[in-house]
Amino acid sequence: MRMANRMSILLFSGTRDKLTSVATLSTGAVAMGMEVDIFLAYWGMNAFRKSMIGTNNRFDKDFEDMSGTLAKNMQAKNINWLENLRKAKANGNLKIHVCSTVADLFEAKKEDFDPIVDDVIGIGGYIEQAKDAAITLYI
Repeated sequence: MRMANRMSILLFSGTRDKLTSVATLSTGAVAMGMEVDIFLAYWGMNAFRKSMIGTNNRFDKDFEDMSGTLAKNMQAKNINWLENLRKAKANGNLKIHVCSTVADLFEAKKEDFDPIVDDVIGIGGYIEQAKDAAITLYI
């Protein structure tokens, strides 16, 4: 079976370090001509809520002792995960989907998310697009 020229990412975490990693991976894949699908669940989904953008500055517990330095360096180097995803989307085929089950659990609707989010889909939709991806990541 031939794999599609696609990267599929299931984003479960909403910490700043992991959001930045997803943006970096997506930007690189788009620059290489790959399609990128990001499926947002739980804390990853919450990070894309209009009410949460710009307020979530937490880092993974593994990095909390360095979080002050990381945050300062990211700001000094103008590293913004959402802006990087916007640029990747403008330059290539990047789609961002919210998990419908998780959205329902959190009582969220499509309009609650940043406009970068393309749609709300079920797990079947995610599996369908992910099953033939050349690269599949869980972050």
